[in-house]
Amino acid sequence: MRLVTYSWLAVVIAIACAAIGWLGLAGWLAVVVVVASVAMHVAGNAIGTRLREATDRQLAERHPGLRRPAAVLPVAAPTPLGRRASLGTLVPVSAGIGAACGGGLGAAALVWLTNCSVAGAVLGGSSSAVLGGLFGFLLASFVEIVRTSLQASLAAERLAPPAAGGSAPAHRHA
Repeated sequence: MRLVTYSWLAVVIAIACAAIGWLGLAGWLAVVVVVASVAMHVAGNAIGTRLREATDRQLAERHPGLRRPAAVLPVAAPTPLGRRASLGTLVPVSAGIGAACGGGLGAAALVWLTNCSVAGAVLGGSSSAVLGGLFGFLLASFVEIVRTSLQASLAAERLAPPAAGGSAPAHRHA
């Protein structure tokens, strides 16, 4: 591994140790959950690879003369979702609006509902602004991706050849 990887690993371990010291039992549980998740991910990949290889071997043993040539498929043009493109102006505007609303509402709620200082309201408002901006970004990204995928599917449907035999068969209900 490179030195940068070891440096990041040291930073992550230091943060985990600080979290464990600060959170106590909850920190230990969080570390256990993360380590177990990583271990299950690695084990699942290893088991899946082993099963796929075993199945390929068994199929080759059962049907030794069956060697299917690799199918040559035509390369399709990439869809709008398959290309890297900007999400448009909706996303940054929505993130900005979410940040402004989140920051304002968070600071106002802290001042109105608690007995906090100005510094506490500024800190709480800024953290609320981060959460509001993230929520605005996620919401606008979701809307933009749904819109793009619907446009692509409608365009593909318009270009698709009609089904053989005329219209689709009618379903009978008895």
